[in-house]
Amino acid sequence: MIAFLSFIRRYALFTVGFPGITMAREKQKYDESKVKTLSSLAHIRLRTGMYIGRTGDGSHYDDGIYVLLKEIVDNAIDEFIMDFGEKIEIERKNGAVSVRDYGRGIPLGKLVDCVSKINTGAKYNDDVFQFSVGLNGVGTKAVNALSESFVARTFRDGKYAEASFEHGKLKAKKTGRSSEPNGTLIEFIPDPKIFPGYQFLDDHIQRRLAFYCYLNAGLKIVYNGVIHTSENGLLDLIRAETKFERLYKPLHFRDKTLDFTFTHTNRFSEQYFSFVNGQFTTDGGAHLSAFKEGILKGINEYSKKKYEAEDVREGLIGAIAIRIKDPVFESQTKNKLGNSDIRGALMIKVRDVVADLLHREPDVTAKLIEKIEETQKIRKEIQSVKRIARERARAVSIRVPQLRDCRIHFDKTNNTGLESSIFITEGQSAAGSLVSCRDVNTQAIFTLKGKPLNVWNLNRDALYKNEETYNLMRCLNIEESTYNLRYNKVVLATDADVDGLHIRNLMITFFLRFFEPLVADGHLHVLETPLFRVRDKKETVYCYSESERDTAVTRLSRNPEITRFKGLGEISPSEFKTFIGDDIRLTPVTIDRDHSVAEVLSFYMGKNTNERRAYIMSNLQVNESETT
Repeated sequence: MIAFLSFIRRYALFTVGFPGITMAREKQKYDESKVKTLSSLAHIRLRTGMYIGRTGDGSHYDDGIYVLLKEIVDNAIDEFIMDFGEKIEIERKNGAVSVRDYGRGIPLGKLVDCVSKINTGAKYNDDVFQFSVGLNGVGTKAVNALSESFVARTFRDGKYAEASFEHGKLKAKKTGRSSEPNGTLIEFIPDPKIFPGYQFLDDHIQRRLAFYCYLNAGLKIVYNGVIHTSENGLLDLIRAETKFERLYKPLHFRDKTLDFTFTHTNRFSEQYFSFVNGQFTTDGGAHLSAFKEGILKGINEYSKKKYEAEDVREGLIGAIAIRIKDPVFESQTKNKLGNSDIRGALMIKVRDVVADLLHREPDVTAKLIEKIEETQKIRKEIQSVKRIARERARAVSIRVPQLRDCRIHFDKTNNTGLESSIFITEGQSAAGSLVSCRDVNTQAIFTLKGKPLNVWNLNRDALYKNEETYNLMRCLNIEESTYNLRYNKVVLATDADVDGLHIRNLMITFFLRFFEPLVADGHLHVLETPLFRVRDKKETVYCYSESERDTAVTRLSRNPEITRFKGLGEISPSEFKTFIGDDIRLTPVTIDRDHSVAEVLSFYMGKNTNERRAYIMSNLQVNESETT
């Protein structure tokens, strides 16, 4: 027994739950030997998230491999901003990326320092770079440190220098003569030890490159032979984002340091794109706050009225880009601007410009004011509907009867509860299996009573008039804002049959119609459950497709038992536990920015029944195996 307790203490298993045994944690000695000094290279590799945010495998737009590319392209953009080089060439092959600009090129004798030594660069010199994003001297060095292979070449006035690195450590360098035009070429392969299983997705890269072009009118970016460019800057961005749903042509202003544009749609949410010195500030900051306030004050100044912010901003889509010296970001990833001192002056400028644009565009202004007053009217009408809905909910129960809640909830402000999720199921049979095997700490369940309401052609008051949509909104805590979402993952768990797919589409329509930011932020998912169970006396295989079923049948013994799951209620709780545990398969619901949500859903979920029926019949595919 003494030897066993010694073993437990040695491996720090201090409270193992044996009756009558309680052991205190050993105190660790803290002296000079515990103090460490890391090199900049070691620190970047050890604390990767501090420099590039999330690592990830490339499936998410903000994963670190895209930040590596961004850091290199940012330097090329800085050259363009300073009127050197109008073209950037980017090539990607498998996991390797190269970026070639035609700017001034890094000074030959400082190439190694500029790509490997932190706090080294010309961005500290206002004479060389006046409006740069990369002011900390870290970006390119972080790319170098986090790359399996990194090669930098600089071309200046008929000469070149090259430096090669592995995992941030210099391996070779050389110089010589060259006939190449001036500029810099960077080639890198992300380190798979830092980014396991990574894969670049063209959609994410091309969206980033499109933003670069919107922010730098006249810039030409060639990516794997495809040219990206924009003549009108942010105006082109908002035109693309609102192609099928804007209510009036976007209002636009641009000078040397400020570029902004906005329009209204019939969406229920607002959306903004904000940039500082070419950096996409996804979390906004002082400049975005000034922009939003300036629009409100400019409209009120023109109209001589006092519209509420929520009436002006509902359905508004805008973009703002500013150029400032010495931007202060809240992290190395530069997602939020912290220069609070610029807010007042910027707000006043936006206010004055907006008021002036409204005077200059009477036709546009009439549509803008009409939209705001319609929103104002509907909001006031909804207030009475809200009261009725809330009184009805209190009369039924203090709690939502369809909800089986969990203990841990998502808090976006503090970035906690990331493991929390809620399953939206169809009917009691599916809910029963989930309730029996879920993790009560992190997995909640909301049970639909039947087919949800098709809300595509309905206004916001439908949320309060329909008991089920109202209860779901309450459970998710998104009535006021999707920022208050209580669960990090909202999972649609429906049967793999026609009815289940219909319910899934109705729920996706519900979220896209009223709560699009929830989808855009990556919170909505579809639960994938097996279609077949193939088993013999020795082994059971769950298959998610017909091809997986056929493979399992071939691999197992002769004549295995094959079960087709038509509904979630047919899967026993003991089996279901596997499908919502560590091996859960979730398919995220994403928005393709090349297509308008309004256009797609109007066709598939709108009132154009005859047109839709004709489309379905002309594109119908029949599986012959299911007809025999």
